[in-house]
Amino acid sequence: MADTAELSVMGATLPPGCAGNRLLAALRPGDLAMLAPHLSPRALTTGQTLFDAGDDVVETVLPCYSTMISLLVITRDGDEIEVASIGREGAIGGIVSAGFKPAYGRAVVRIPGAALGIPTHRLEEAKLRSPALADLFARYADVLLAQMMQSSACNALHSIDQRLCRWLLSTHDRANDATIRLTQETLADMLGVQRTTVTAVAKALQDEGLIRTGRGRIEILDRPRLERRACECHDQVEAHFQRMLPEVQT
Repeated sequence: MADTAELSVMGATLPPGCAGNRLLAALRPGDLAMLAPHLSPRALTTGQTLFDAGDDVVETVLPCYSTMISLLVITRDGDEIEVASIGREGAIGGIVSAGFKPAYGRAVVRIPGAALGIPTHRLEEAKLRSPALADLFARYADVLLAQMMQSSACNALHSIDQRLCRWLLSTHDRANDATIRLTQETLADMLGVQRTTVTAVAKALQDEGLIRTGRGRIEILDRPRLERRACECHDQVEAHFQRMLPEVQT
């Protein structure tokens, strides 16, 4: 499917990016046409906060292509740790709730790029009109919850090198690029550890030939070995994703 502003489905003009988000691409033509008039292109920047804890979530954002967003839990002392990451396979903000939607955590852009936004109330209206659309987003919400649950277990039980490998694999799945544009400082914040810890682990992985680090980037050189170094959390989340959303390929 070409990804241009002139593309139309069932008479509705689609904004750029629809083909870059796999959740939208999995919709039936009629359901996508129902959402199309309310979708607006977004250019997300690194570090941009989409919503914070307590905010009323009035827009649902669908990352496109390699764009990635982190969902963070913030402690009373201001520390933050990632509990889920959302890329081109999904959406963030107002996925399952209706009415008032106070955010529990903070959504921050980690890898910048294109996205699509839709007023959350428009998405809720579309769900009421289309059981198939509602079912797709409900199944995605299940997958997102599974990722959060697995992340909680991973943070409590697994070593930092296993967690770092898991995160690199998940990001590689979404970005579809061996080079991940991310600083080690940002990665440390997401994993809830000191930057020196991430630097030491990254150096060990680089010495083993699994990755190559540079200024603001991490390049994956040997994915099979990286998979063996990671904990089981990545594979378990991916397996659940494939069971729940076989039509949405990351």
